Amino acid sequence: MRALFLTLMFAATVLPRQSGPASLTFSGTRGPGAGKHLVLLSGDEEYRSEEWMPMLAKILSVRHGFTTSVLFALDQDGTINPNNEAALSDPGLIDRADLIVMGLRFRHWSDETMARFERKLQAGTPIVALRTSTHAFNGFPAESPWARWNYNNKGGFGTEVLGETWVNHWGRHKVEATRGSIEPSARPHPVLRGVSAIFGNTDVYEAYPVADAEILVRGLVLQSLAADAPPASYQKARSSDKQIQDINTPAMPIVWTRMHRNANGTVNRTLTSTIGSATDFADEGVRRLIVNAVYWGLTLNVPANADVRVVDPYEPSFYGFDAFRKGLRPADFAMGHAPAGPAVPPR
Repeated sequence: MRALFLTLMFAATVLPRQSGPASLTFSGTRGPGAGKHLVLLSGDEEYRSEEWMPMLAKILSVRHGFTTSVLFALDQDGTINPNNEAALSDPGLIDRADLIVMGLRFRHWSDETMARFERKLQAGTPIVALRTSTHAFNGFPAESPWARWNYNNKGGFGTEVLGETWVNHWGRHKVEATRGSIEPSARPHPVLRGVSAIFGNTDVYEAYPVADAEILVRGLVLQSLAADAPPASYQKARSSDKQIQDINTPAMPIVWTRMHRNANGTVNRTLTSTIGSATDFADEGVRRLIVNAVYWGLTLNVPANADVRVVDPYEPSFYGFDAFRKGLRPADFAMGHAPAGPAVPPR
Protein backbone atom coordinates (compact mmCIF):
# COMPACT_ATOMS: atom_id res chain seq x y z
CA MET A 1 0.00 0.00 0.00
CA ARG A 2 2.85 2.36 0.82
CA ALA A 3 4.44 1.65 -2.57
CA LEU A 4 1.13 2.28 -4.33
CA PHE A 5 0.69 5.55 -2.43
CA LEU A 6 4.18 6.71 -3.40
CA THR A 7 3.57 5.76 -7.03
CA LEU A 8 0.33 7.77 -7.16
CA MET A 9 1.97 10.75 -5.49
CA PHE A 10 4.82 10.65 -8.00
CA ALA A 11 2.37 10.48 -10.94
CA ALA A 12 0.37 13.40 -9.60
CA THR A 13 3.60 15.39 -9.40
CA VAL A 14 5.09 14.73 -12.84
CA LEU A 15 2.25 13.94 -15.20
CA PRO A 16 0.80 16.79 -17.28
CA ARG A 17 -2.37 18.27 -15.83
CA GLN A 18 -5.06 18.28 -18.50
CA SER A 19 -7.85 20.46 -17.18
CA GLY A 20 -10.11 23.18 -18.45
CA PRO A 21 -10.92 24.23 -22.01
CA ALA A 22 -8.29 24.54 -24.72
CA SER A 23 -9.99 27.66 -26.08
CA LEU A 24 -12.57 30.20 -24.95
CA THR A 25 -15.99 30.89 -26.47
CA PHE A 26 -18.24 33.70 -25.30
CA SER A 27 -21.78 33.49 -26.63
CA GLY A 28 -23.34 36.72 -27.79
CA THR A 29 -27.10 36.89 -27.68
CA ARG A 30 -28.27 40.47 -28.02
CA GLY A 31 -26.84 43.35 -30.00
CA PRO A 32 -25.80 44.24 -33.55
CA GLY A 33 -23.35 41.33 -33.66
CA ALA A 34 -25.87 38.62 -32.77
CA GLY A 35 -25.58 35.69 -35.17
CA LYS A 36 -21.97 36.49 -36.15
CA HIS A 37 -19.05 34.38 -34.93
CA LEU A 38 -15.62 35.96 -34.55
CA VAL A 39 -12.52 33.78 -34.17
CA LEU A 40 -9.47 35.36 -32.57
CA LEU A 41 -6.14 33.64 -33.23
CA SER A 42 -3.47 34.36 -30.63
CA GLY A 43 0.12 33.31 -30.92
CA ASP A 44 2.96 35.83 -30.76
CA GLU A 45 6.03 35.65 -28.61
CA GLU A 46 6.31 39.34 -27.74
CA TYR A 47 3.15 41.46 -27.62
CA ARG A 48 0.88 39.34 -25.41
CA SER A 49 -2.01 38.57 -27.75
CA GLU A 50 -2.95 35.80 -25.29
CA GLU A 51 -3.88 38.61 -22.87
CA TRP A 52 -5.56 41.22 -25.06
CA MET A 53 -7.61 38.80 -27.14
CA PRO A 54 -9.76 37.45 -24.26
CA MET A 55 -10.36 41.03 -23.10
CA LEU A 56 -11.40 42.12 -26.60
CA ALA A 57 -13.51 38.99 -27.11
CA LYS A 58 -15.48 39.75 -23.94
CA ILE A 59 -16.14 43.33 -25.06
CA LEU A 60 -17.35 42.16 -28.47
CA SER A 61 -19.59 39.53 -26.90
CA VAL A 62 -21.03 41.33 -23.86
CA ARG A 63 -21.21 44.87 -25.28
CA HIS A 64 -22.00 44.07 -28.93
CA GLY A 65 -23.58 40.61 -29.13
CA PHE A 66 -20.99 38.76 -31.21
CA THR A 67 -20.13 35.17 -30.39
CA THR A 68 -16.37 35.11 -29.98
CA SER A 69 -13.81 32.31 -29.75
CA VAL A 70 -10.19 32.77 -28.68
CA LEU A 71 -7.64 30.14 -29.72
CA PHE A 72 -4.23 29.83 -28.05
CA ALA A 73 -0.77 28.37 -28.49
CA LEU A 74 -0.71 25.66 -25.83
CA ASP A 75 1.80 23.16 -24.51
CA GLN A 76 0.75 19.54 -24.06
CA ASP A 77 -0.15 20.17 -20.41
CA GLY A 78 -2.72 22.77 -21.48
CA THR A 79 -0.76 25.84 -20.39
CA ILE A 80 -0.42 28.85 -22.66
CA ASN A 81 2.98 29.05 -24.35
CA PRO A 82 3.26 31.67 -27.12
CA ASN A 83 6.72 30.30 -27.93
CA ASN A 84 5.12 27.09 -29.25
CA GLU A 85 4.91 28.27 -32.86
CA ALA A 86 3.36 25.04 -34.17
CA ALA A 87 0.41 24.99 -31.76
CA LEU A 88 -3.12 26.32 -32.09
CA SER A 89 -5.89 25.04 -29.84
CA ASP A 90 -9.26 23.87 -31.23
CA PRO A 91 -8.52 24.77 -34.88
CA GLY A 92 -11.92 23.40 -35.93
CA LEU A 93 -13.41 26.65 -34.64
CA ILE A 94 -11.80 28.45 -37.58
CA ASP A 95 -14.47 26.83 -39.78
CA ARG A 96 -17.15 28.87 -37.97
CA ALA A 97 -15.49 32.25 -38.43
CA ASP A 98 -17.45 35.07 -40.02
CA LEU A 99 -14.38 37.24 -39.33
CA ILE A 100 -10.88 36.43 -38.11
CA VAL A 101 -8.80 38.58 -35.77
CA MET A 102 -5.08 37.80 -35.90
CA GLY A 103 -2.36 38.41 -33.33
CA LEU A 104 0.29 36.08 -34.76
CA ARG A 105 4.03 35.95 -35.33
CA PHE A 106 6.07 33.32 -37.21
CA ARG A 107 3.55 30.50 -36.83
CA HIS A 108 3.97 27.18 -38.66
CA TRP A 109 0.83 25.24 -37.85
CA SER A 110 -0.04 21.72 -38.96
CA ASP A 111 -1.25 21.06 -42.51
CA GLU A 112 -4.78 20.46 -41.18
CA THR A 113 -4.89 23.79 -39.35
CA MET A 114 -3.38 25.70 -42.27
CA ALA A 115 -5.90 24.09 -44.64
CA ARG A 116 -8.74 25.37 -42.46
CA PHE A 117 -7.25 28.87 -42.42
CA GLU A 118 -6.70 28.78 -46.18
CA ARG A 119 -10.30 27.73 -46.86
CA LYS A 120 -11.61 30.68 -44.85
CA LEU A 121 -9.25 33.03 -46.62
CA GLN A 122 -10.30 31.76 -50.04
CA ALA A 123 -13.95 32.10 -49.01
CA GLY A 124 -13.44 35.85 -48.57
CA THR A 125 -13.56 35.93 -44.76
CA PRO A 126 -12.68 39.40 -43.45
CA ILE A 127 -9.38 39.77 -41.59
CA VAL A 128 -8.37 42.16 -38.80
CA ALA A 129 -4.59 41.76 -38.37
CA LEU A 130 -2.56 43.38 -35.60
CA ARG A 131 1.09 44.20 -34.95
CA THR A 132 3.28 41.18 -35.84
CA SER A 133 0.55 39.65 -38.02
CA THR A 134 2.34 41.36 -40.91
CA HIS A 135 4.76 38.44 -40.46
CA ALA A 136 2.27 35.89 -39.19
CA PHE A 137 3.83 32.76 -40.70
CA ASN A 138 7.32 31.37 -41.16
CA GLY A 139 9.20 28.10 -40.88
CA PHE A 140 7.30 26.02 -43.44
CA PRO A 141 9.71 23.89 -45.50
CA ALA A 142 10.16 24.78 -49.15
CA GLU A 143 8.11 21.77 -50.29
CA SER A 144 5.16 22.70 -48.06
CA PRO A 145 1.99 24.02 -49.73
CA TRP A 146 2.15 26.86 -47.19
CA ALA A 147 5.71 27.95 -47.98
CA ARG A 148 4.37 30.93 -49.92
CA TRP A 149 3.07 32.36 -46.62
CA ASN A 150 6.58 32.36 -45.08
CA TYR A 151 7.81 35.79 -44.07
CA ASN A 152 11.18 34.99 -45.61
CA ASN A 153 9.47 34.31 -48.96
CA LYS A 154 9.22 37.94 -50.14
CA GLY A 155 7.17 38.86 -47.11
CA GLY A 156 4.71 36.01 -47.49
CA PHE A 157 1.24 36.45 -46.02
CA GLY A 158 1.79 40.08 -45.05
CA THR A 159 2.86 41.17 -48.50
CA GLU A 160 0.25 39.20 -50.41
CA VAL A 161 -2.83 39.65 -48.24
CA LEU A 162 -2.31 42.68 -46.01
CA GLY A 163 -0.25 44.75 -48.40
CA GLU A 164 2.87 45.02 -46.22
CA THR A 165 5.18 42.79 -44.23
CA TRP A 166 7.66 43.36 -41.41
CA VAL A 167 10.27 45.94 -42.39
CA ASN A 168 11.85 47.37 -39.26
CA HIS A 169 11.30 49.28 -36.05
CA TRP A 170 10.96 52.96 -36.94
CA GLY A 171 10.68 54.40 -33.44
CA ARG A 172 13.15 53.24 -30.81
CA HIS A 173 11.88 49.97 -29.33
CA LYS A 174 10.80 50.24 -25.67
CA VAL A 175 11.95 53.87 -25.68
CA GLU A 176 9.62 55.83 -27.97
CA ALA A 177 5.85 55.39 -27.88
CA THR A 178 3.22 56.04 -30.59
CA ARG A 179 0.53 58.68 -30.92
CA GLY A 180 -1.98 58.08 -33.68
CA SER A 181 -2.59 60.87 -36.18
CA ILE A 182 -5.70 60.38 -38.30
CA GLU A 183 -5.11 60.84 -42.01
CA PRO A 184 -7.20 63.92 -42.92
CA SER A 185 -8.68 62.34 -46.06
CA ALA A 186 -9.73 59.26 -44.04
CA ARG A 187 -11.56 61.13 -41.27
CA PRO A 188 -15.03 60.10 -42.60
CA HIS A 189 -14.08 56.40 -42.69
CA PRO A 190 -16.43 54.29 -40.50
CA VAL A 191 -13.49 52.60 -38.73
CA LEU A 192 -12.61 56.00 -37.27
CA ARG A 193 -16.11 56.75 -36.02
CA GLY A 194 -15.92 57.96 -32.41
CA VAL A 195 -12.10 57.68 -32.42
CA SER A 196 -10.46 60.92 -31.31
CA ALA A 197 -7.17 59.93 -29.68
CA ILE A 198 -4.95 56.87 -30.09
CA PHE A 199 -1.92 56.04 -27.95
CA GLY A 200 0.25 52.98 -27.53
CA ASN A 201 3.50 52.49 -25.65
CA THR A 202 4.85 50.29 -28.41
CA ASP A 203 7.01 51.92 -31.07
CA VAL A 204 6.03 52.77 -34.63
CA TYR A 205 6.83 50.13 -37.24
CA GLU A 206 8.37 51.13 -40.55
CA ALA A 207 5.72 50.35 -43.17
CA TYR A 208 4.98 51.16 -46.80
CA PRO A 209 1.55 49.71 -47.64
CA VAL A 210 0.83 48.96 -51.29
CA ALA A 211 -0.86 51.56 -53.48
CA ASP A 212 -4.31 49.94 -53.28
CA ALA A 213 -4.35 50.22 -49.46
CA GLU A 214 -6.17 53.11 -47.79
CA ILE A 215 -4.16 54.67 -44.98
CA LEU A 216 -6.36 55.61 -42.02
CA VAL A 217 -3.89 56.50 -39.27
CA ARG A 218 -0.22 57.46 -39.14
CA GLY A 219 1.96 57.02 -36.07
CA LEU A 220 3.88 59.89 -34.55
CA VAL A 221 7.07 58.73 -32.85
CA LEU A 222 7.16 60.27 -29.36
CA GLN A 223 10.22 61.22 -27.36
CA SER A 224 9.45 58.75 -24.57
CA LEU A 225 6.88 56.16 -23.50
CA ALA A 226 4.69 58.79 -21.85
CA ALA A 227 1.33 59.56 -23.46
CA ASP A 228 1.92 63.31 -23.18
CA ALA A 229 5.45 63.22 -24.60
CA PRO A 230 6.12 65.56 -27.54
CA PRO A 231 6.85 64.13 -30.99
CA ALA A 232 10.44 63.14 -31.67
CA SER A 233 12.49 65.05 -34.22
CA TYR A 234 15.60 63.52 -35.72
CA GLN A 235 16.81 62.07 -39.01
CA LYS A 236 16.63 58.41 -39.96
CA ALA A 237 17.43 56.35 -43.06
CA ARG A 238 14.53 54.42 -44.60
CA SER A 239 15.04 50.69 -45.12
CA SER A 240 13.38 50.82 -48.53
CA ASP A 241 15.75 53.19 -50.30
CA LYS A 242 18.19 54.46 -47.62
CA GLN A 243 16.98 58.01 -48.09
CA ILE A 244 17.17 60.22 -45.04
CA GLN A 245 13.99 61.78 -43.65
CA ASP A 246 12.75 63.34 -40.46
CA ILE A 247 11.34 60.61 -38.22
CA ASN A 248 7.80 62.07 -38.42
CA THR A 249 7.82 63.67 -41.90
CA PRO A 250 5.83 61.97 -43.15
CA ALA A 251 4.75 59.79 -40.25
CA MET A 252 4.60 56.07 -40.99
CA PRO A 253 1.19 54.44 -41.61
CA ILE A 254 0.03 52.38 -38.63
CA VAL A 255 -3.55 51.54 -39.70
CA TRP A 256 -4.76 50.77 -43.21
CA THR A 257 -7.47 48.86 -45.02
CA ARG A 258 -7.19 46.80 -48.17
CA MET A 259 -9.45 44.70 -50.33
CA HIS A 260 -7.48 41.54 -51.06
CA ARG A 261 -8.67 39.62 -54.11
CA ASN A 262 -8.02 35.87 -54.04
CA ALA A 263 -7.20 33.82 -57.13
CA ASN A 264 -10.77 32.47 -57.12
CA GLY A 265 -12.20 35.98 -57.27
CA THR A 266 -13.38 36.32 -53.67
CA VAL A 267 -12.36 39.43 -51.74
CA ASN A 268 -11.17 39.71 -48.13
CA ARG A 269 -11.87 43.01 -46.43
CA THR A 270 -8.69 43.50 -44.40
CA LEU A 271 -7.64 45.98 -41.77
CA THR A 272 -4.06 46.03 -40.57
CA SER A 273 -2.89 47.83 -37.44
CA THR A 274 0.76 47.84 -36.41
CA ILE A 275 -0.28 49.23 -33.05
CA GLY A 276 -1.68 46.47 -30.89
CA SER A 277 0.21 45.08 -27.93
CA ALA A 278 -1.61 44.12 -24.74
CA THR A 279 -0.46 47.40 -23.20
CA ASP A 280 -1.67 49.35 -26.24
CA PHE A 281 -5.16 47.96 -25.59
CA ALA A 282 -5.23 49.79 -22.26
CA ASP A 283 -6.04 52.81 -24.46
CA GLU A 284 -9.73 53.38 -25.18
CA GLY A 285 -8.99 54.73 -28.64
CA VAL A 286 -7.13 51.55 -29.65
CA ARG A 287 -9.99 49.38 -28.38
CA ARG A 288 -12.62 51.44 -30.24
CA LEU A 289 -10.57 51.38 -33.44
CA ILE A 290 -10.43 47.57 -33.46
CA VAL A 291 -14.07 47.09 -32.42
CA ASN A 292 -15.03 49.44 -35.27
CA ALA A 293 -12.83 47.41 -37.62
CA VAL A 294 -14.85 44.28 -36.80
CA TYR A 295 -18.11 46.04 -37.72
CA TRP A 296 -16.55 47.41 -40.91
CA GLY A 297 -15.12 44.02 -41.89
CA LEU A 298 -18.58 42.46 -41.61
CA THR A 299 -20.22 45.41 -43.44
CA LEU A 300 -22.29 46.19 -40.34
CA ASN A 301 -23.16 49.74 -39.40
CA VAL A 302 -20.38 51.05 -37.16
CA PRO A 303 -21.73 52.58 -33.91
CA ALA A 304 -21.36 56.32 -33.45
CA ASN A 305 -19.39 55.75 -30.24
CA ALA A 306 -18.86 52.04 -29.68
CA ASP A 307 -18.95 50.83 -26.09
CA VAL A 308 -15.45 49.54 -25.38
CA ARG A 309 -15.52 49.33 -21.58
CA VAL A 310 -13.62 46.29 -20.37
CA VAL A 311 -15.78 43.54 -18.90
CA ASP A 312 -13.32 42.08 -16.39
CA PRO A 313 -10.31 43.83 -14.83
CA TYR A 314 -7.52 44.28 -17.35
CA GLU A 315 -3.92 44.51 -16.17
CA PRO A 316 -1.76 43.72 -19.20
CA SER A 317 1.84 42.58 -19.10
CA PHE A 318 4.51 44.77 -20.64
CA TYR A 319 5.70 43.41 -23.95
CA GLY A 320 8.92 41.49 -24.47
CA PHE A 321 10.21 38.12 -25.60
CA ASP A 322 9.61 35.31 -23.10
CA ALA A 323 7.78 37.83 -20.88
CA PHE A 324 4.50 35.92 -20.89
CA ARG A 325 2.95 34.84 -17.60
CA LYS A 326 3.97 31.24 -17.07
CA GLY A 327 1.50 28.55 -16.07
CA LEU A 328 -1.69 30.29 -17.24
CA ARG A 329 -4.47 28.38 -18.96
CA PRO A 330 -7.37 29.59 -21.13
CA ALA A 331 -9.69 29.14 -18.14
CA ASP A 332 -7.76 31.88 -16.34
CA PHE A 333 -9.27 34.32 -18.87
CA ALA A 334 -12.82 32.93 -18.74
CA MET A 335 -15.77 35.26 -18.14
CA GLY A 336 -15.52 36.66 -14.64
CA HIS A 337 -11.81 35.84 -14.46
CA ALA A 338 -8.68 37.86 -15.21
CA PRO A 339 -5.10 37.34 -14.07
CA ALA A 340 -4.00 40.06 -11.65
CA GLY A 341 -0.93 42.14 -12.52
CA PRO A 342 1.62 42.97 -13.54
CA ALA A 343 -0.20 46.19 -14.31
CA VAL A 344 0.39 48.36 -17.35
CA PRO A 345 3.09 50.98 -16.54
CA PRO A 346 1.45 54.24 -15.41
CA ARG A 347 1.05 56.97 -18.01
